Amino acid sequence: MSHRRTTTRTARVAPPSQHQLALMIWIAVFPTLTVINVAFGDWLATLHPVLRTLVVVTVAVPIVIYGIMPNLHRLRARLIARGGRGGGPL
Repeated sequence: MSHRRTTTRTARVAPPSQHQLALMIWIAVFPTLTVINVAFGDWLATLHPVLRTLVVVTVAVPIVIYGIMPNLHRLRARLIARGGRGGGPL
């Protein structure tokens, strides 16, 4: 039952503003690209820049979209709900 109430509270939170979304994307993308470049940097360095970009984007986009962004949206909704005003910096 408490899960249902949490879902209802989360559903009432307004979508992020353009600036909030930009910050959330930056928070998701920067560490993801850093980890990919550190983990595969030596191998990526041997590739043509266009192919390197294709590989990095192919790996990073699903991680960000399906893994990190949903968690950031839930975190933002919890932070806003905790504040009780329906708005806030994130």
